[in-house]
Amino acid sequence: MSDDHFARLALADFPPFLPGSVWLVGAGPGGPGLLTLLAFHALGQADVIVHDALVSPDILALAPDHVLRIHAGKRGGKPSPKQADITIRLIELARQGKRVLRLKGGDPFMFGRGGEEATALAEAGIPFRIVPGISSGLGGLAYAGLPVTHRETNHAVIFVTGHDDTGAVPSAVDWPATARAAPVIVLFMAVKHLPRIAANLLAAGRHTSEAVTIVSNIARPEQSVLETTLGEAGTLENIPTPAIVLVGPVSRYRGGLDWYVQEVRRHVFG
Repeated sequence: MSDDHFARLALADFPPFLPGSVWLVGAGPGGPGLLTLLAFHALGQADVIVHDALVSPDILALAPDHVLRIHAGKRGGKPSPKQADITIRLIELARQGKRVLRLKGGDPFMFGRGGEEATALAEAGIPFRIVPGISSGLGGLAYAGLPVTHRETNHAVIFVTGHDDTGAVPSAVDWPATARAAPVIVLFMAVKHLPRIAANLLAAGRHTSEAVTIVSNIARPEQSVLETTLGEAGTLENIPTPAIVLVGPVSRYRGGLDWYVQEVRRHVFG
């Protein structure tokens, strides 16, 4: 029954992945099961995949063996390709007549620099398509039993990146306003600067006892969850990355909603 169901995808009317074009595709937070159908279609049609460091080997393995895979990941504190060089490579490959799949963890427009790459492609006259993905800071947190909104706790949530182009704590973020803007704050790429960010939020009036949950390697077999407080978060060491940091009262629901436990992982594809 399952094989018959997946076989129906062969009859689906997916858009053609044309030579000389670039698809900016979100790979989701980790597990292959969280790919969109359009992302899965792109993996089977691409000539070359330019992927970041957050795309799991299990997802890359879904592409045919002959597809060229180019690693273009940027990880804090490690040698990384420059964004300008990545963008130039995308344009060059497309001009060679390749079907270029730019594969990004999460969603390409959620702190993924997909907007910058799409703008460059448009200016270069390269046809492109955006394929959204499940963001680790939205749907991905469900794998730790964390609803980013709940009627009993918050009607707003704010998303913040943990570093800017220089690798430092974002100077353009108004931390006092951020602290007041919503009960729940979701921080991307914030582990390196967590002591400074926690101090900024505390100085802006958030409480030391406020719940903080850190989810690492979301939707993967090695997923881990660390529960702490805003007052203690800055003292933590050796936090696995990639990770999402959630500040706020929705952490209280995790005890009853944490469905992605070890015995389940053996049976869940993503």
